[in-house]
Amino acid sequence: MPAPLAAALLPFALLAPAAGPFAAPFAVTEADFDPATAFVPPAAVSHAPDLVPYGSHVRVVVDRSLPGRTVLTVTVAGVAADHAFPVHLHTRACGADPAASGPHYQDVVDPVSPSTDPAYANERNELRLTLRTDGRGGGGASAAVAWRPRAGEARSLVLHAGEPAGAHGAADRAACVNLEGADGAR
Repeated sequence: MPAPLAAALLPFALLAPAAGPFAAPFAVTEADFDPATAFVPPAAVSHAPDLVPYGSHVRVVVDRSLPGRTVLTVTVAGVAADHAFPVHLHTRACGADPAASGPHYQDVVDPVSPSTDPAYANERNELRLTLRTDGRGGGGASAAVAWRPRAGEARSLVLHAGEPAGAHGAADRAACVNLEGADGAR
């Protein structure tokens, strides 16, 4: 290819890949948790600052590099020490109201809402993991499923409060992270 033509095409080669089947195989979201009422809408929202203090950090990697498979890895720093956070993909973006993130994302959607039927609400049909922190409030966990989220339908990751249940309200959603590109959408 002649040098002038290659130089002209270079900007197009640097563009982000399009959504859909040729979307980038990895999506990484890294943010500090902020209050939902921050002036600029935060990428990561804490609804329970006693468990997920403002300024604590999260990193989420969604790996779709293997055909028909999704691997989710979450790492945190500065959150509640020696704690277990149940973590799930959710259908909507984070908001000031903890319930704004909607229900758990399901590969096969339960026709009844809220979903409590074990045929739908299970670890094969929902991307679930438990994030356990160490004595300094750091930790990481991964989970894999044999499917890929539908484009535009898995918008956030929610850290639930864990035990004791009921202390934080709104289905015990302690924090939420918006996941741009987690499902291949942009």
